[in-house]
Amino acid sequence: MKQAIGWRLGALLLTTGLSLLYLFPSLVGPQRLPPWWGYVRPFILAPPPEPINLGLDLQGGMHLVLEVDAAQAVGSAILRRGAELRRGFEREGLQGATVDAEGGRMLRIRFPDPKDLERAEAVLGAYGEMTRRPGEQPGEVLLSVSDAEATRIAQAAVDQNVEKIRNRVDQFGVAEPLIQREGGSRIVVQLPGIKDPQRALNLIGQTALLEFKLLDDRHSLEEALAGKVPEGSQVLYEKVLDERGNVIRRSPYLAERKTLLTGDTLTSAEVRIHRDTNEPYVSIEFDREGARMFAEVTEKNVGRRLAIVLDGTVYSAPRINEKIPSGQAQITGRFTMQEARDLAIVLRAGALPAPVNIVSNLTVGPSLGQDSIAAGVRASLLGGLLVILLMAVYYRGAGLIADAALLLNLLLLLGALAMIRATVTLPGIAGIALTIGMAVDSNVLIFERIREELRLGKTVRAGIDSGYEKAWVTIVDSHVTTLITGFALFLFGSGPVKGFAVTLTLGVMINLFTAIVGTKVVFDWMTRRWQVRRLSI
Repeated sequence: MKQAIGWRLGALLLTTGLSLLYLFPSLVGPQRLPPWWGYVRPFILAPPPEPINLGLDLQGGMHLVLEVDAAQAVGSAILRRGAELRRGFEREGLQGATVDAEGGRMLRIRFPDPKDLERAEAVLGAYGEMTRRPGEQPGEVLLSVSDAEATRIAQAAVDQNVEKIRNRVDQFGVAEPLIQREGGSRIVVQLPGIKDPQRALNLIGQTALLEFKLLDDRHSLEEALAGKVPEGSQVLYEKVLDERGNVIRRSPYLAERKTLLTGDTLTSAEVRIHRDTNEPYVSIEFDREGARMFAEVTEKNVGRRLAIVLDGTVYSAPRINEKIPSGQAQITGRFTMQEARDLAIVLRAGALPAPVNIVSNLTVGPSLGQDSIAAGVRASLLGGLLVILLMAVYYRGAGLIADAALLLNLLLLLGALAMIRATVTLPGIAGIALTIGMAVDSNVLIFERIREELRLGKTVRAGIDSGYEKAWVTIVDSHVTTLITGFALFLFGSGPVKGFAVTLTLGVMINLFTAIVGTKVVFDWMTRRWQVRRLSI
């Protein structure tokens, strides 16, 4: 019996010590940690202790519902395939071939010589998922997207948007964000504790489609502004800002519609400070394929101006003086340091495959979160006090032991939440309150079994052992069914439901430990040390 008490007592002390250690940053605050904390932290094998994260409903923040533009996703995919076809035709030596997008779901391909269609088969064969049919003129072929393929593209765009937005938010530095798909084309974004909602909104909603286009120097900009835009060209604008970052005017450019290079091949985007103007700019660098394409573009167009376009806005249009083989470029635009950093974030994370529209934008204030915390804590404390008083009155001395186990159960649960860095939400607090009731329920089963054994005339020692042994099966059965429910809620639930499932599941497992190990070791130690002949139960 001494050995059994020893390992149980050791397990209790170890788990209690670890729980206090992981709760320490939450109790004193991250800014008030003592100097010795820096020496203790590196020796912890599990994730280093951090303050417990609070969910959106407790500390405030943003709740966004975004709608992905499915039609634009299909149109963007068509444009990308058109660009791939042009490059493929150039590699095959098919000069003069034109690829134009029409209707958002079709590509019209024309060859000057109808015989080039046979040579182009090596390139066109790679697009078997698109429906092909001959055009109205010789040397013309039409590629269109079927309904099934359009649906696949739209669904893939939603999934890619989720990942792109998650990458942006991760670099933005929000703790425990919730970013998930909802329905067919919607994305839910929850950002707890956000301090600048507008900045986060700009960062998330920006498509960040980076394009390089040549300026059209063969036609008149004035005529284009008057409404006579040449075929194959478009009017784009550059925002001219003052020293405070306010837009004072929009400067027009006549650019070719054809996109020579996009930001898909970017490998880095960093903020730098210009040596002459002392203003921040974004330095970008392409991968090997992007650098090769950028070198070709600059080599073929020396003397012309190349516009750097982001989401349809011209940021700069420098003149190409020579071939640029390094694959590096600069995006300038009188940025503030924060604007430059945010632009670098979205460029590193990548452009959204399709633009998103904001369906719902709710900002939860921190005062509401504090009210929720206070209400949840009051409810948990009131329920806990009532349970503690009831156990002490009804089961007397044994009830006090159960009350101590209840407090230990709560301590271990909070320590486990801190260790796994779970996000505590209002439903999570409800799960904690429910756990308090379940912890008492286990002890009630045990104590009633012990009472029955004592009434049969058994000694205190034999009654305690028999009571725990007979109650064990019932306790395990009830806890296993609750665990199954908790796992199901976690696997198939979302957001707040998962928060409830986490606290409930952890509470059930910890309750098994404290009910069987915690109270049992106290009873064993009492009966062995003092030879108890009568149990206060």
